[in-house]
Amino acid sequence: MRERILIVEDEPAISEAVEYALRAEGFEVEAVDDGNTALAQARARAYDLLVLDLMLPGLSGVEVCRQLRDENPVPILMLTAKDAEVDRVLGLEVGADDYVTKPFSVPELVARVRALLRRRELDTRQAIAKLRVGGLELDLAKHQARLNGEQIPLTAFELKLLTLLAGEPERVFSRGEIMRHLWDSSYVGDERACDLHVSNIRRKIERDPARPERVVTVRGSGYKLQAV
Repeated sequence: MRERILIVEDEPAISEAVEYALRAEGFEVEAVDDGNTALAQARARAYDLLVLDLMLPGLSGVEVCRQLRDENPVPILMLTAKDAEVDRVLGLEVGADDYVTKPFSVPELVARVRALLRRRELDTRQAIAKLRVGGLELDLAKHQARLNGEQIPLTAFELKLLTLLAGEPERVFSRGEIMRHLWDSSYVGDERACDLHVSNIRRKIERDPARPERVVTVRGSGYKLQAV
């Protein structure tokens, strides 16, 4: 079955170019041009990935992403304005898995889409166990996480990052190691994205995110997971 992708973009030239390129790669593609329609469609149909513009009529891309993340782990590739770092940070904070800045190369976007889908497929094939570190339990088969018995919403990247750390508690992983694991390749993307994913995880699993006890920073080295 072909992967189904939803493009959410209100600039016709960009939407049409991306749609054409993805169809040429064999994907099943649908496109909408406003946030309200995108949210309704993403809830009503099963998509394998969303290409989501940040600035949209109606609901913004940020709000679409935020609402979907409460209920759906679908990978989200966000389109942001050139050199607008605050937009990239905001997109990752609300649950986007990756971002591409405008103007972008369509072949690069297609490559990012394929990388996200490949990572999701690998995650599914490897999801055969449960991991427990203190009060944190990761159910890899169901793509779920629980903290002291209560389910916590994690994005695909956040779950994959925690799975890496939970596989070897107390071991320090560098940002580069973490990003290579997230991408399943030597491509590490922007290592600052690692810090943003960790920050998001801390907001969900720490009693006090400003004083983390589970996902701990080891200055100059990286991060490790501790049992609490």
